[in-house]
Amino acid sequence: MQDMTTLASPANASPGPTRSALPPLLWLCLAATWVVWGSTYLAIKYALISFAPFLQMGSRFLFAGVLLAAWMRWRGTAWPSLVQWRNALVGGALMLGGGMGGTAHAELSIGSGLVVAFIAVVPLLIALLNLIWGVRPTRLEATGIALGLVGVLMLTQGSGFQSSPAGLAAIAIACVCWSMGSVLSQRSLPLAPGAMGVASEMICGGVVLLVLSAISGESLVWPPQPEAVAVWLYLVVFGSLIAFNAYMVLLAKAPAALAASYTFVNPVIAMLLGVWIANETVTRFEWYAVGVVLLRSLAGARTRAWRRAATCRPRSRGSAP
Repeated sequence: MQDMTTLASPANASPGPTRSALPPLLWLCLAATWVVWGSTYLAIKYALISFAPFLQMGSRFLFAGVLLAAWMRWRGTAWPSLVQWRNALVGGALMLGGGMGGTAHAELSIGSGLVVAFIAVVPLLIALLNLIWGVRPTRLEATGIALGLVGVLMLTQGSGFQSSPAGLAAIAIACVCWSMGSVLSQRSLPLAPGAMGVASEMICGGVVLLVLSAISGESLVWPPQPEAVAVWLYLVVFGSLIAFNAYMVLLAKAPAALAASYTFVNPVIAMLLGVWIANETVTRFEWYAVGVVLLRSLAGARTRAWRRAATCRPRSRGSAP
């Protein structure tokens, strides 16, 4: 995504950690991943009325990817190379096939609020995976990782997860796949520049999800319910074309901690929407567990994200943060 707005260079960045140093582009991307993604988990649950998990996600990302690729080709952007298509397939299979497919599958039996609360473990997994590249957490980050692990273990003991071992397994696999795809996208799987790279990843991920749908024997409920169609369109436009693009920009232009900061905002939005609109039940113990997980995420986000965002140089998708 080399054609996107660049961050301030060290020469003109302020010496201290200031949030005002973030470019407007990153603020918009953060808003999309924080607010829009927080609402998509409930939308996924409503789309499940007519669209099975893998079918829902596959059709959503394939449709959005084709639209975005066609738009970029119309603007004169070249198609990705074979190597870039390969990278898009690996990243799409992990982040969309395993990550988003597993999330939708988990919502068949677990409330959307609890699912997104569990996803707050993603920064922990990303920090652990970054150890492979020699990126070690600070003392405060290590404390946050331990605190997050405690919170997630508490969360799995709540009634929502204990009543559905299959849902717990699905969301655990989803978090691992999403984290692996995010780290590899930053470090060793460069895509085509700009939005064409995101489009190629959505296309590949969508195809993988539709293959999983066929293997699983999923079928579309016909005619689909109007509310299911409406939220499916919302997921295509806002969840895929806007928020997923924003996340990929953050992966390319911001430190990993900042890119993953959506994980401590989404649970609050998703759980409130789930309780308010879908009448989902969240026990007091589960609220305590979510609080512990969010405390971990907030602690991790404060350590390096804003300081590094103010001083890091622009980089390609394949370079280190």
